[in-house]
Amino acid sequence: MRGLHHFKRISISRSLFSFSNATSPGAVTTRRSLYSLSRSLLSSTPYAAGGCCRETPPLHSPWSALQRRGVKVNAIQLRAGNVIERTGRTFRVVEAEHKQQGRGGASIQVELRDVDTGNKLNLRFGSEESVEKVFVEEKSFTCLYAEGDTAYLIEPNTFEQVEVPLDIFGKAAVYLKEEMKVQLQLYDGRALSASIPKHITCTVVETQLPMKGLTSAPRYKRALLDNGSTIQVPSYLEAGEKIVINTEDDSFVKRDNK
Repeated sequence: MRGLHHFKRISISRSLFSFSNATSPGAVTTRRSLYSLSRSLLSSTPYAAGGCCRETPPLHSPWSALQRRGVKVNAIQLRAGNVIERTGRTFRVVEAEHKQQGRGGASIQVELRDVDTGNKLNLRFGSEESVEKVFVEEKSFTCLYAEGDTAYLIEPNTFEQVEVPLDIFGKAAVYLKEEMKVQLQLYDGRALSASIPKHITCTVVETQLPMKGLTSAPRYKRALLDNGSTIQVPSYLEAGEKIVINTEDDSFVKRDNK
């Protein structure tokens, strides 16, 4: 029975993954149906029931046993997505803002979230302060689709499927698309943060109309993209053009001439 469940699960996962290049409404519906079926099958196996054949949780690995071994780093080096240990608690860095205090030197204002309780904490570190940074595991996944506040991902080699909240992608969640390669940062088998490629291609849906009375055209104008976000683009761009976007700062990079 164990082998049968395993075969069905992998077969369904592969069928789902084979639809990954199809973009028609029917293919999208089929992909989501297969995903739901696969999740239902997994929940009905002896692994999910907690019996003697219980399977290792999807994102668990021996790596988690090593993740508590941290290293001291200067607090100025902290970035969003990093995991640190402080006063016996483990925190994920939600936001990090560098500040310059004149002759007083640099400092960093960080917003932390407790990994276990979800509580937030705001702290300021000086340029000479150190913190214990915890190592996290990074794994590659492919986005199947996003619905509501959840992103549905698949591991392309093992066909393991996971659901993660969209907010772990931060502001980059707006750029998430089907078939996009993403990276999950895992701690003790839990997805703490996620990232998308630095450069992605979007389509310009609408651009700002030129303002009357101007003697010269502005260098930039607002543009609405196919994902619903608005950015500044060069004034020569028109609706329908494909452009490359820097997802880290929402800036225009170049035209996509492919």
